[in-house]
Amino acid sequence: MNDIKGRIFIVGCPRSGTTLLQSLVASHPQIQSFPESKFFNTLVTPGSRRSKLGLPTTVARKGLTQFLNDIGHPGTKEVITPRTIFLIQYVNAFVKVLDSITLEKGKICWLEKTPSHIQRINFIEKFVCDPKFIHIVRNGEDVVASLYEVCKKYPDVWQGPRSIEQCLNRWINDVRITSCHLHKQNHLLVRYERLAENPVDETKRILTFIGLSTDGFDLQNYKSSARGFMREHEEWKLSVTEDIQLTKHKKFFKIFDESQRKLIAEKVSKINADELTQEISASIDTDCCVI
Repeated sequence: MNDIKGRIFIVGCPRSGTTLLQSLVASHPQIQSFPESKFFNTLVTPGSRRSKLGLPTTVARKGLTQFLNDIGHPGTKEVITPRTIFLIQYVNAFVKVLDSITLEKGKICWLEKTPSHIQRINFIEKFVCDPKFIHIVRNGEDVVASLYEVCKKYPDVWQGPRSIEQCLNRWINDVRITSCHLHKQNHLLVRYERLAENPVDETKRILTFIGLSTDGFDLQNYKSSARGFMREHEEWKLSVTEDIQLTKHKKFFKIFDESQRKLIAEKVSKINADELTQEISASIDTDCCVI
């Protein structure tokens, strides 16, 4: 076994079920998964002067070093040398580490889940060889409620509380980015509600997209696989270690009053997420994919 067969990225609006999706897919014995790297977010700011010159952000080295420490990778100084100065060098180093760890574990695919990498898809496709993307979309009301709550409860980790409007805009923006890419063969859409209602069949559909066999596959190990890539401070992810439950709108009605619910519902209704299940025309303006 000398070659990686799959480099998979799970993306979507935060609080859309990305951790559940990761834990289900990562329970396959041939997939190696990792904690959220946030690598491409810290590496590049699209449209910036440094990016146009092929240079990373000033915090790229610190971000990659932190990720390597988090996954217990030895020899950080060998991965990032004084000569590592260009974007492509950082990407090659990141991919090489994940490839090496995956092959050392006797597996053939790796799975990286950073929800906000949805805003770096164009860059990832440019610099990573044969990436595949799994987009997850969840009901807008539920995402807004969950995002609003978690930012308020964990402001230090989530960069401060967010307004309802900010949470709404984040969901709408990320759903629109997803729609820009669904005409591509290396992108797959997963609806959270369908995943929660029928996790076995949906996970098998995803594994088929990745190119892995589903013979004899079951989800008995998905809870333990989740613990393998959750950091100690990520308390908001603990629900993924419990039985899967579809609690539609429960948090939405608990957190928001009637006027707030009406505002959210009106804005969400303008984005018909069901249309994402259809093949998106290649004529879509791909400028909407860059944030």
